[in-house]
Amino acid sequence: MDDVKSTVRKFIQDNFIMGTSGAQFADSDSFLTRRIIDSTGFLELVSFLEEGFGIAVADEEMTPENLDSLDNIEAYVRRKRGG
Repeated sequence: MDDVKSTVRKFIQDNFIMGTSGAQFADSDSFLTRRIIDSTGFLELVSFLEEGFGIAVADEEMTPENLDSLDNIEAYVRRKRGG
């Protein structure tokens, strides 16, 4: 399996974090609570996940439990890919 956390972390750092002061965040940190990604950013993140990992994210799956941290995303992608 791809290294989901590293891939998504790089995407977030490249697209949402300006400068180095906010670049560090833990795998369990909430993107919303830490204000790393806003609602528009989540749509970009979903597109990235769909294209990068070959999954389809249904509207009802766009929840914090699935997408609000690197840990949540990794678990979600693994479930979607059957592993």
